[in-house]
Amino acid sequence: MPELVVIDIPGGAGFVDALRAIWDTGDAAAPLDPRLPAVARQAVVDAIRPTRVVASDGELHSLPDGLPVEEGDALVMATSGASGQPKGVVLTHEALLASARATSAGLGIDPGRHSWLACLPLAHIGGLSVVTRALLTDTPLTVLPGFDADSVEQIGRSGGASHVSLVATALQRLDSSVFTKVLVGGSRPPETVEPNVVVTYGMTETGSGVVYDGLPLDDVDVALAGSDSESGGEILLRAPMLMRCYRGGDTGRVVGPDGTTTWFATGDAGHFGADGKLEVSGRLSDVINTGAEKVWPESVERVLLTHPNVADAAVWRRPDPEWGERVVAWVVPAETTPSLQELRDLVSTAIAPWAAPKELVLVDHVPRTLTGKVRRHELPQS
Repeated sequence: MPELVVIDIPGGAGFVDALRAIWDTGDAAAPLDPRLPAVARQAVVDAIRPTRVVASDGELHSLPDGLPVEEGDALVMATSGASGQPKGVVLTHEALLASARATSAGLGIDPGRHSWLACLPLAHIGGLSVVTRALLTDTPLTVLPGFDADSVEQIGRSGGASHVSLVATALQRLDSSVFTKVLVGGSRPPETVEPNVVVTYGMTETGSGVVYDGLPLDDVDVALAGSDSESGGEILLRAPMLMRCYRGGDTGRVVGPDGTTTWFATGDAGHFGADGKLEVSGRLSDVINTGAEKVWPESVERVLLTHPNVADAAVWRRPDPEWGERVVAWVVPAETTPSLQELRDLVSTAIAPWAAPKELVLVDHVPRTLTGKVRRHELPQS
């Protein structure tokens, strides 16, 4: 049976060589983020059950209690998901190839003229998918050990790479016009982007972004479950680049709106705009039910961040004896601390009165994932 080999190597040519070697032997790879503390690294290993690990010294070390993978499995990516507990997402070679082809077609990639730059963490699908699509389409590739705005911008400006994938915070730190195309995913995108920036929607389970600027890539179907006119419904996906299963066997598939075919249930809510494009509201588990109204935290966060005295913000819920749940804003103040009433007025005007925060918590920082998503369960409660 094929084995699962952890790659414990920083981003760069050595990582790519290790990935090629693992695939050449018919095994599957699992990238491990070298920046994680020991406890978090062990949690990932415990969740994905690898059989071996290859480190920077090039030596393969066996691990106890590892489990094999199936023929055709290419990657096992660790993701924390909504629960915060690591899970292993199993992606096959067929899924990676389908993703590489659809992405390249959607962007008009020509390996003779274009090249990719990988500068995001390779333990996350947004970073690793740049490497896999370049390898599978024979497109030139440069891999950096991490994101450095000056280095990334210089590579684009000098013509060293034409395409790059970034998260929103990284996008804001450089001149994106030096690249032909910039994919941006992860956390919520900026309100406005340059014409060469493509806003993507996807997740580890989809092997990369599968919806570009609101429109699905080739061979990707999108549906909504339990949709209503006010809040939309859960986003369902059907595509050849979907994961085979989670490590352990759960496929994440559900019966779709037609009652017969199965789809992947994303756990995200969304709706189709008047132009037919998919608009993502946020995680279903994050929605705030205050009175009879639903409030999406990301929508409120976008409004709060327009206030000149808000350096960063997160929104979530707390129990409320009258409304069931109340909207709470955790804010990192800028030079002057904003008042709760200022923020309430801002949100009431931009969204609705019921979306306005009823409580303001001042914090030094907002806990986020490496891709910029708010870790709402880690927001201070006292």
